[in-house]
Amino acid sequence: MAKEGTTLADRSFTRGGGIGAAIADQASDDAVLQHFSDGATLVLQGLHRTWRPVVDFSQALAAELGHPVQVNAYVTPPENTGFSDHYDVHDVFVLQIAGEKRWRIRPPVHDLPLRDEPWTDHRAAVEEAARTAPLIEETFAPGDCLYLPRGYLHSATALGGTSIHLTIGVHAWTRRHVADELVRAAVARASRSSQLRDALPLGTDLVADGPGHDDVEVVRAALLEALAQVDANDLATGLAGAARAAQRPAPIAPLAQAEAASSVTPQTRVDLRAHVAATLVPTAGGRTVLRSRVGSQTVERPDLAAVERLLDSGSATAAELGLELTRALLRAGVVVPA
Repeated sequence: MAKEGTTLADRSFTRGGGIGAAIADQASDDAVLQHFSDGATLVLQGLHRTWRPVVDFSQALAAELGHPVQVNAYVTPPENTGFSDHYDVHDVFVLQIAGEKRWRIRPPVHDLPLRDEPWTDHRAAVEEAARTAPLIEETFAPGDCLYLPRGYLHSATALGGTSIHLTIGVHAWTRRHVADELVRAAVARASRSSQLRDALPLGTDLVADGPGHDDVEVVRAALLEALAQVDANDLATGLAGAARAAQRPAPIAPLAQAEAASSVTPQTRVDLRAHVAATLVPTAGGRTVLRSRVGSQTVERPDLAAVERLLDSGSATAAELGLELTRALLRAGVVVPA
């Protein structure tokens, strides 16, 4: 919950659940009501994981865009402002659902902020910019949509009645992510050199003086050489892991999934789980693993062709995959009953 630019402490609207409910920070309906009545905005976070229509929409959108997507809802009482002027470190689509909201948009004070550059890093500049005339000031009604590129300052006030809007956040992958992985790969490559493995001279005082100039230059030269040797393909594994971790696969029904795994017959048909991001990856020792958002499973050589067909077509029978492999993929959550 938030009011006039301040996020309320969780403990102010949560309570323990009483006997038999060990979770101590459950939302308190009475406290939420009190804060809402006093003008606080209710923020429903992570709807892209909790409400099936939004889950399906956000996952499909993320797959099309190639960038992770999150969805929150903001419920603001009449004539109140939940958050003062600020910017987001991701692109946002605002979809007005109910009521009206007056939006004020101002130019960035920091262009194209990265994920680790929140608006609070530029608080003084943001507060100064908030006193200038808006670039855009419009009232949005149900069905209206606003696109806010990352970095643009914005604030909004509910008009006349309770206002509800969704924010669809698109967390863009940037060249900075490629740079991070490139540097990581270069450090790993340069570390094979005995020059980087040598100890710093005796008597080095890193606290007072830092590393010596000669040592820095040796490291710089080794890194520059390693950077030039890193191939773009060397970055694929690390970036793929980051991309998998940024989203989750489509929801499953755990009990139904377990029952399906225990009752597999040759006629059982399974589908590749939506948005599971599964690929076959060769590993050391000539082994192949099926890597996905639910982990990694070793694929034996006789099963490779069947798994490749599953990944290509998105569907297979247990007779085609083999009963044991089908059970294993169902229990891992890679496939779901057709």
